[in-house]
Amino acid sequence: MDKILNRIVGPRKSMKIVIYSLFLCVLGSCFSGQPEAQSKAVDQFPEKDIAAADAVVEEMRPAIYQLHYSIDSLKNKRIAIVANHTSLIDGTHLLDTLIGWGMEVTKVFAPEHGFRGNVADGGKVDDTVDGKTGTPIISLYGKNKKPQSGQLAGVDLVIFDMQDVGARFYTYLSTLHNVMEACAESGIELWVLDRPNPNGHYIDGPVLKPGFESFIGMHPVPVVYSMTIGEYARMINGEGWLKNGIRCDLRVVECVNFDRSVVYVLPVKPSPNLPDMEAITLYPSLCFFEGTIVSVGRGTPRPFTVIGEPSNIKGNFTFVPQPIAGASVDPPQKGKTCRGYDLSTDGGNFRKLDRLELKWLLRMYNETAEKEKFFLPNNFIDKLAGTDQLRKDILSGKSEDSIRKSWSIDLENFKKVREKYLIYPDI
Repeated sequence: MDKILNRIVGPRKSMKIVIYSLFLCVLGSCFSGQPEAQSKAVDQFPEKDIAAADAVVEEMRPAIYQLHYSIDSLKNKRIAIVANHTSLIDGTHLLDTLIGWGMEVTKVFAPEHGFRGNVADGGKVDDTVDGKTGTPIISLYGKNKKPQSGQLAGVDLVIFDMQDVGARFYTYLSTLHNVMEACAESGIELWVLDRPNPNGHYIDGPVLKPGFESFIGMHPVPVVYSMTIGEYARMINGEGWLKNGIRCDLRVVECVNFDRSVVYVLPVKPSPNLPDMEAITLYPSLCFFEGTIVSVGRGTPRPFTVIGEPSNIKGNFTFVPQPIAGASVDPPQKGKTCRGYDLSTDGGNFRKLDRLELKWLLRMYNETAEKEKFFLPNNFIDKLAGTDQLRKDILSGKSEDSIRKSWSIDLENFKKVREKYLIYPDI
């Protein structure tokens, strides 16, 4: 609506207020005769939300700030949401917002780290009930990673709203895939409330190869793909990546003023071990270490900003990982002194990081006294990389430039696929 008003009256806020007022009067008349609780809910939401919408005309914001424009489409529908602690509008959770508007939310589906985002890495997410609203919460992290048909029975609409970080191995993408597939199989419409990608200003890394699919990488995309989660959902649908090529009845609600060239500072940490923008920016480059003996600082106050392991022979920084409730129950190298580097001082402003950095991975491999043990026996790094070529190239002593060149053709091919599904101007 703001876009329409801008065309009519320009940026003059006073004229917008007049037109908004007329709009609210018409909206209010549409609800006359409705049950009292529903009428009150509708009367309560517009003043706050329209004021918020007017205030963010020039600011980059998630699509949840646009949701109130679709209030009529939500009425009389039984809604399920896929959400976590990041699903906020002005500090109020999506669940509370919808219920406050008088909507019928029948259940919540919770991803890795749980509905409140306080389950440690790899920790079990249990089915439970929201203490505030009494809404059932169904786990999508554990044995059940995909909504079952019985769990979707009686649902008319699913709304997906979670903040991801723009890296292929972040599991919220896999949860999105599974939810899309379940909705397609059950004939249920899915709305994805889009969110800015904090690592959306570059594309880099190996593209996942067939045979290396897992819950930390399901699609043939590079590690850093420069798409919002809404654009990514469009790609999943359009490329036929759902089972048997089925298509989800998908609607993407767009972000406000999204710009890939501008760093979006997340207002809430997306998961327990990504506590700030520095960690989020380093995450795509450092997550490879999860397939090695190197600690990335889980079990310290500085996860994904420090690296180290006990047999490193040159590092100038040490730390000792310890269990931290709600973040890392059993961190790698627990209780051991790890030697390595504090990357928070390496290179200054990490907002300028515009490629996947391999230099730290190569440095730690070259500086370890236990090269034969550097990669974990299960070759987990192959799942993270989406290929075994990265591990083999490091073992063979290839340079960073040589490794990067091996990605180039796949990256160019991906960019052609990606272009078809973009909603916002490209980088």
